Order: sequence, then structure tokens, then C-alpha cells
Amino acid sequence: MKYLTLRDFLWIAPVSLILGAGMSALQPGDWVIGWLAFSFLFLLSFSVLTMAVRWGGASTALPLRGLRSANKVLLWMVAIAFILRLAVSVGLYLSLPVDGYDEPDDNAGYVFTDAHRRDNQSWELADSDRRIVNAFSQKYAYDQYGGLLAFGALVYRYLSPDVQRPLLLVLISAFIAALGIPFLWRAASLQWNEKVAQAAGWIFALYPESVLLGGAAMREPYLMTFSAFALWGFVSWHLRAERSDPNGERSRSAWVWIGLGLLGMLLVSPAVALVTLVILAGWLFFSSERGRIPWWAVAAILIVFVVGLFLLSAAVNRQGNLGGGTPVGVLGSFLREVNKWGMHQIESGSGWVQKLFDEMPTWMRLPFVMIYGVFQPVLPAALVEPTTLTWRILGIFRAVGWYALLPVLLFAGLAGAGSGSAGERKVWLWLWAFAWTWVLFTALRGGGDQWDNPRYRTILFLWQALLAGQAWVWWRETHTPWFTRVLLGELAFLAVFSQWYASRYFHWGGQMGFGGMVGLVLGLWALIGAGGWWWDRRGSRQARM
Repeated sequence: MKYLTLRDFLWIAPVSLILGAGMSALQPGDWVIGWLAFSFLFLLSFSVLTMAVRWGGASTALPLRGLRSANKVLLWMVAIAFILRLAVSVGLYLSLPVDGYDEPDDNAGYVFTDAHRRDNQSWELADSDRRIVNAFSQKYAYDQYGGLLAFGALVYRYLSPDVQRPLLLVLISAFIAALGIPFLWRAASLQWNEKVAQAAGWIFALYPESVLLGGAAMREPYLMTFSAFALWGFVSWHLRAERSDPNGERSRSAWVWIGLGLLGMLLVSPAVALVTLVILAGWLFFSSERGRIPWWAVAAILIVFVVGLFLLSAAVNRQGNLGGGTPVGVLGSFLREVNKWGMHQIESGSGWVQKLFDEMPTWMRLPFVMIYGVFQPVLPAALVEPTTLTWRILGIFRAVGWYALLPVLLFAGLAGAGSGSAGERKVWLWLWAFAWTWVLFTALRGGGDQWDNPRYRTILFLWQALLAGQAWVWWRETHTPWFTRVLLGELAFLAVFSQWYASRYFHWGGQMGFGGMVGLVLGLWALIGAGGWWWDRRGSRQARM
């Protein structure tokens, strides 16, 4: 099977050279060096993505015959994902210095402070005589784990030795983010069906927070794609194991993809590798007959888990000030300090939150931060809070994406409980429970911040996209009215909070107290739920008559 032919280079080569010339013109330094660097990366990206699309969209039973045999939907999905991430990132790079705030990040064209600082340190390391492995040392604190900083320094040292070109790393992030889609598509098609694969793939490709992070030099696009590698390897191996065919060349290939995904996570963020192991172990347990897991699978999971635990504890305790002794103790101290910092950030960053903290009992503060973080970025706030045009468009873009996904993720629990066989239902409910555990945990980890909360929960966006895709397909097939009721609940929340924000900033109408506003939202939710339950019972009684 040929996934790439010489004919492909008839369009890949000229397009890469043209785009490389344009990108180089947007960057400082010698234009020719920049042109060669960008052209090389475009050439590499287009070649690998072409092969991935052919592989992901091809039938496993039929030979490939060029690009025409690949799934056209997958082709459009990957192309749009790559173009959208690159276009958004370049647009923000150009617009923020003009229409952003007078701050170092905006003036340099960065949305994320972490990306700006890590990028500067990557260039500092690349421009020095120090070895790349020094990225994993204590000196470079802006990349907690060192892997992404080392990669950035490697790119700068060998592709951009004359000057720092941030868009090089942006281009690589867009490529990596798009590369995960064929693996998600093929895994979902093999495990479930093409409808789920198509829905999950489009969500993965178009979700605004994923687009924004996928076009930035952040760890999230790498982690999402590494998760897709691990998912494909696990699904490929697991289905063969269920058919009593766990051996052979294809099974070894599956283990390679699982290993590649976990290794990449260990370099970029060991915590995500541990979380992924828990997800896959739960999947294996709930899908196995009577919950049995092979001993060697348990041994492999434990070995990787222990290695990841030691790497994670070493990474978060670079300064040596967390104590705890053991890796578990170090991580416990780290989480306690993170929680304290998050509580301090949300209280000091918002006057009305500080006022609410003073009015509520101490035990309510932690649940409040968690719930507040779940609703970030708050859509009504994005619509009315004063800011520049660029930041307003970006805020609305992100908030609309989350508030479109949120009701589908809530509904996914009901969809999982009503789908397929008993084993399949257990797997869906396990993924749904874990996804929501992660959303709530990251809400605490981010301290209610409108940037950290969405970024942290997007780390596991692959699993959220799967859940949302399956829920969408199930709703289209069953037409259950409960999805509409979940949407009505969200609309009620948005209507009440929109009025509150409008009264706060524009003095439109009277401003309701926060407690009264929460009570009104809960009352509307109860009314929608009880009304829906009554309507269904009424319909059932009429059907029996």
C-alpha cells in the first residue's frame, strides 16, 4: 500500500514553497533562512498529513489507490483543522500588537503567557552553547517538565539559528493538532462506527479552545494527539484480543502506538500519561468478561504508572521545597499548594468574588470555585465585559464553543446508558464519569480562572469529543426530548446571568442578589426537569389507553 506517491509532490512542493515564503516575510531575520525553514516544515506537514489521511480513511480490506480512495470527509476534516489553527494563530500574532493590551504578551503577539515565556527560554537555550538536555534542568522553570522546551530549542537551533521565529513553533503545533484526527477517526470507526467517528472528528477539529491551543506553542495539541495515538493502539489491540488473536505483527504495531503515545505524554506531561493509563485500565476492566484483566496487562500498566509517578513528582518538585519524601507525598503537597494558590487567585482577581467569599461559609468556598470554574469562560461575561475588539472576538469564540459542548457532555451520560450492549454501556459510562471528574478537578486546579480552567480540561479533549460525538449520534437516532431539556436548562442559566452582567456593566434593569440569582436558576432547572418528567408520564399513560 502506498500512502504517498511522487505525484503528491506536484502540489506539496510548490504549495510548501509559496506558503514558506509568505510566513518568512512575517518574521524577523534573514528571509532566505526563514523561507527554507518554513518550507521544510510545510513539506513535512503536508506529506505526513497526506499519508495519515490515506491510512485513516482507507478500508482495511481493500488496497489503496491514491488520494481518491481515502475518505473525503476525513480529508476535509484534517485540511480544515490544519488551516483553521494556522490562520487563527497568524491572525492573532498580527492583530494583538495592534489591538491588544499594552503588555509584553500582546505586544509580542502571544495569547498565552506560558507560550511566550517558554518560547523565549527555548531561544535562549538554542542560542547558547548549552546542550538541549539542559531543558530538563531546574534553570528553565517555565516548562515544568522540560520536553516541550527541549523540542522548541531543537527547532530553533537547527532550523532558525539566526533569530527567534515564533511562527515556526506555531506551524508545528497546528500540524501536530491535525495529525491526531486520522487516528481518532480510525479508532472510532473500528470500535464503533463511522457515524461516531465523523461526529467526534468534526468536534475535535472545530472546537474553538482546541483551535486556539492547536495554533499555539502549548503542550495541549501534543497531548491530544498523543492521546489519539494511544487510543488507536489500544482499540486495535483490544479488539484483536477479544477475538482471541492478541499476537502477530498487527498486535505489535498496536503496542508501538500505545507506547509512542504514552512516551510522548511522559516527556510533555507525565500526569496525563498516568490519567490515560487509568482511563484505558477502566475501559479494559468494564469491557472484559466478568471484569477480568490479563496479568501481563496489569503488570504493564503498573510499571508505566510507577515510572510516570516518579517522573511527575520529580518534575513538580524541581525546587525541592515540597517535602513529602515519597512521590505520593510530593504530589499531595503540590496539589495542596495549587489549591491554595487557586483560591487566592480567584479571590484577589475579582471584587465580587471576594465579596461572595466574605458572605458565604468557609466550607462553601471550595464547591463555589469548582462550579465557577466549570462555567468558565462565562459566555455572558464575554459578550458584555469591556475589552478590545480582538479580545472580545476571541472571548466570544471560546465561550460559545464551551457552551455548545457543555450540554452535549451532560447529555452524554444518558446516551451512554442507552447505547449498545451491557459492556459497551459500561465503557461509555466509565468514560463519561471520568471526563466529568477531570472537568471538576481542573476547575479546582485552575482556581476558577477563565484561561487555566478551559486549557486544563482541554488536555483530555479527545475523550470529550468521543463522548459528544456518540451522544450526538444517539440523539439523532432516538430523538429523545431530554437533550432539548438540557439545552433549555442552559438557556435559562444564560438568560439569568446575561441580565446580571448587563445590569452590572450597563445598569439595565435591577441587579438581583447573587443568592437570589442562583436560586432562580435552580428553580428553573427543577421546573424544566419536573415538567419533562410529567410530560413523558402523561404520554405513556395516553399510549396505554
